[in-house]
Amino acid sequence: VQLQASGGGSVQAGGSLRLSCAASGRTFSSSAMAWFRQAPGKEREFVAHIPWSGGTTYYADSVKGRFTISRDNAKNTVYLQMNSLKPEDTAVYYCAARRFPLGSTGEAGYDYWGQGTQVTVSS
Repeated sequence: VQLQASGGGSVQAGGSLRLSCAASGRTFSSSAMAWFRQAPGKEREFVAHIPWSGGTTYYADSVKGRFTISRDNAKNTVYLQMNSLKPEDTAVYYCAARRFPLGSTGEAGYDYWGQGTQVTVSS
C-alpha cells in the first residue's frame, strides 16, 4: 500500500481544513487507517483511526469533537475533516495503514505511512 497525503495549508484559528490520503493497493478496503501528527520539537502522536468498514472511529482527546475521520473505500481514500482549528494543531499530519481491519493508537501498529502534509494554524 502506498499512501499520498494532501490538503494541508495555513489557516487562522477557528478555521477548517480537510486532509485526504489516497491509497494504492488492493488491501486498502481491508485495512484500518489512521492519522498521526508531529509538531516541531515533539514526538509523533495519534490523532484518529477508522476500521476497514468505516464503523466505530476513535480520537485523541485533544481533537475529539473537532476532527472527523472518514473513508471512501470505492475511492481508496481516507479523510480528516478538521474544524475549530487551534494553534496547537500546527503539525505535519501523516496518514497510516495497517494490515489489520481494526485500528490502533500506537505507531508500531501501522505498516505503511504517507509522506506527511503540513498544517499551520495562526492565532
